[in-house]
Parts: sequence; structure tokens; C-alpha cells
Amino acid sequence: MTRPGPTFLTVFTTAIIITGNMIGAGILALPINLGPAGLLPSLIGAIVVWFVMTCCALIIARQPYLAENPDADLPTFFEMVLGKTGKWISVGANLIIFYGLLTAYLAGVMSVATSWFDFPVPDWAVLCVFFAIVTGLASMGELFLRKGNTYFILTMWFLFIAMLVMVVPHMHKGDVFAADWVFAISGLPILVVAFNFHNMVPTVARFLDHDRKAVTTAIWLGSGLGMVMTVVWTVAVMASLPMESANGVDILSAFKLNQPATIPLDKMIESSWFSKASLGFAVVAMSTAYIATAVALISFIKDLTSGYRVNKLLAWMVAFLPPLFVSMFFPNVFLKALNIVGGVGVGTLFGILPGMLLIKQGGPGSRMRKAGIGLVVFFLIVLIVEVLQELGMLHISPDVEYWTSHIN
Repeated sequence: MTRPGPTFLTVFTTAIIITGNMIGAGILALPINLGPAGLLPSLIGAIVVWFVMTCCALIIARQPYLAENPDADLPTFFEMVLGKTGKWISVGANLIIFYGLLTAYLAGVMSVATSWFDFPVPDWAVLCVFFAIVTGLASMGELFLRKGNTYFILTMWFLFIAMLVMVVPHMHKGDVFAADWVFAISGLPILVVAFNFHNMVPTVARFLDHDRKAVTTAIWLGSGLGMVMTVVWTVAVMASLPMESANGVDILSAFKLNQPATIPLDKMIESSWFSKASLGFAVVAMSTAYIATAVALISFIKDLTSGYRVNKLLAWMVAFLPPLFVSMFFPNVFLKALNIVGGVGVGTLFGILPGMLLIKQGGPGSRMRKAGIGLVVFFLIVLIVEVLQELGMLHISPDVEYWTSHIN
């Protein structure tokens, strides 16, 4: 007797877990980090990178090894298909992704919270309270993702729509063809991280009993919803905030200060309702993404330490205390952390390695092999751009003179 596949409700709830994992710090950072490139490059880049990243997720999800070994996570998976080298590349990239994202989420929440409220306690105390709540929920593991994450996502969508309603009246007619295509290159890492949900792929496959059709539907649906929200938000922000202004409430100023988009928008709109909605959205979005990432980190550690007796408390401290301390001592690390995660971690693990899988599995001259080569080349460019920028060997800055003469 054939076992029935997952129901549509199961597929949908799994899809919105993917959406929740995507809509975190990336959606708040993208309009600011990529904004100086202009609206058209931002939209084209977002759609292209979303499509590429979704295809990379499907490459991983369709590997037989995950179905044959349902408890395996990415380190073991890449070891089996690409050998020891693949395993340790994946381990290194995973650590960059996990620590970088968790740090960015913590720093982002502290940034938006302290910008709107004058708490009678130190900033680090606010951070620790948030950390204790979301890390406690994440410690519940996949149980919380199945049962509680849906409420977070629904709340996030409600606040997102409320923000859009208040932002739309401030949108102005601009030249959508105004563009700094050179600067757009520097935005590739943030685009990659904005559409990253790939650490959730093994979890998603387990939720759906490795049913190929269900997993494919959930990935396209979940990432598609995330893409639509990201594109709509990017258009709304970039059509509302000026590129530069005398009062400093603009895209270029927020870029220099490493701020998420909600901070300059709040200063521009000057509405207590928007302040509440944007704060709520930022906290819920980054909480949802933090929890999903933390659950994936717990699964990663279990896979990496399988066969060893590891103290659970020690493993927990190694997993979560470094991001807490980094965000505490470097509170303005929000955008920089996301760039490093996207350019180095995500690009390597979920771009280059899936490309290598296609090269290995495709025959000479086949479409599969050509697609694999294309992926490797694209994500190597992203990696090189980010590394050179971090080393100070490549300086791609916003063209302030262009925007001053073109817009104002």
C-alpha cells in the first residue's frame, strides 16, 4: 500500500518556515546596503539571486543521501558526496553562517530597540533579555518550529502590511533608471544572505518525509513568498527615503551608520504607530530567523559531534555565547556581519559546493555540468568581491556626486 504524501497544509506550514528564515536581517538591510546602486539594479539583482539561490536549495534537497539518512545534516552530507574536503569546507562555511547570522540578528534587534527607547538599564541588559527569550525558544528545537513558528510568521505579515500602509503615502516619483551598476557589485553578498534559508533544507526534508514533490513545492512557495516581501519592501523604502538629505534621514546616511531601513523610515514618518509597527516587525522578523537558524545550528552540532560524548551545556555555550558577546561589544556590526555571511559563508556552502555537486554528477558537456560551472563561477565572484573589500583591496563606495547631481 502506497503511503500518502504530506497534506497541503503541512507543505504550506513548512513553506512559511522557509519564509520566516529568509525574512530576517536581510530584508531590513537590503534597501540600505544595496540602495546606493539604485532601484533598477536592486530589483534585477534581487530576482536573479533569488532564482539562483532557490535552485541551489533544490540541488541539495534532491540528493538521495538526505533521504537515505534522515538524521544526517550538511557536514555528513557533503562528506559523503564530496569527500573529507567537502565536509571541512562545509563546516567552516557553516560556522561563518551560523555565528554571523546570530550575531547580526542580536545586533540588529539591539540597534532598533535602543534607537527608539531610552531604557533605564544598559544596552547589554536589553540584549541579554532578548537573547534569553529567543534562545530558550530555539532550545525547544523542531517542536517549536512545527507548533509556534506559524504564529510568529502571521504576526510578522500583519506588521509588514501595517508598515507598508504607512510608508506608501511617502513614496515619491523618481527615476527608476538612475543606477550605479558598479556599486551593485558590492551588494551581491547582501543579496545572497537575503535569500538564504538553505540550512533549513535537511529540516524541511524531514518535515515532509523526503517527498520530492512536497519538498520542491515548499521550497518554491516559501522562497517565493520571501522574495515578494523583499521586493515590495525594497521598492517601498527606496521610493520613500531620499538618497541623501540635509537632515541625514536618507539611504546614504543609514548606509554609513550600518542601520536597518526601519530607523531612517521612523525618523521620516514621525508616527508613534509606525514606530510600534516597525519595532515589532524588526523584532519578530529577526526573532523568527534567529530561532530557525539556532535550530539548524543545534542540528549541525549534533551531526558534527555524532559518535562523540559531548557535554550538552558546553555545546550550548559554544553555540550561543560567541554571537552574544560579539554583538554586545560590537553593536554596530549589523551590516558588516551580513556581508561576511553572504559573501564568504553562504556563497561557499550553498553556491560553490552545490555547483561542484552538479559538475561531479553531470556528464562531460551536459547541461548539469555547465550549470554547475556557472554556479561555481558566480559564487566565486561573490566570494572574491567580499574578501577583497574586507581586506581593503577593493573599494566600492556609493557615488555621492552622481546621486547629488542626478537626483537633487
